[in-house]
Amino acid sequence: MMVGRGGHRGRPGRGGPGRRGGGRVPTDLPGTDDLAGWLAGRLPDGWFTGAPTVTVDREEILVVGELPAPTLDEGTDEAARAAAAHGRIERFREETRGERMEVARQAEHRYGRKVAWGARIGDVEELFTTLSVPVMTRLRQPERLVLDTLVDAGVARSRSDALAWAVALVGEHASTWLDELRGAMSAVDDLRARGPVLDDTDTSGASDTDTPDQGSGDGVPPQG
Repeated sequence: MMVGRGGHRGRPGRGGPGRRGGGRVPTDLPGTDDLAGWLAGRLPDGWFTGAPTVTVDREEILVVGELPAPTLDEGTDEAARAAAAHGRIERFREETRGERMEVARQAEHRYGRKVAWGARIGDVEELFTTLSVPVMTRLRQPERLVLDTLVDAGVARSRSDALAWAVALVGEHASTWLDELRGAMSAVDDLRARGPVLDDTDTSGASDTDTPDQGSGDGVPPQG
């Protein structure tokens, strides 16, 4: 499974051609439409139990695969199972280091991005060395005050750490928040599709069964 965007081209912005929001954007990156297929053919058989999850952005390709779980006794507790999973992932990391470096070198040449690796067993996941990329942005006072509050509260050591913390928090809740947003948008679309609700009750006058008014209301024409 591949997540993220393929080739990305820089476009003019406030920072000038090839820049966006003050940060330099790589231009003319190779596309990654065939990346999943290339990895399927290039990765050694037996590394993972299935196709790895591949996440792509402008700077990095992250490949995370599922490893076979260690064989343990039926009564093994969760702590021991987690420790065994971490040990198996560490063994995979050490035993495949040379081959992973060669695959990464070839992928970087082909796709113009660094390659990072990770492995998981059940709920246990570890990412190996990954890129830490500086992202420049401009914040107005309300946004700066949010970061300063996080620093003053001891959540972060600096504004940069506070911004990274906020991004991580959004990442944890992004799926739930986006689902709620999509649900609200769908409800609005349904209301628009149905249009305004019209009242069929006629209040403009008498109904079809009413007797027309003949004057005094008792059926006798008024005397002149």
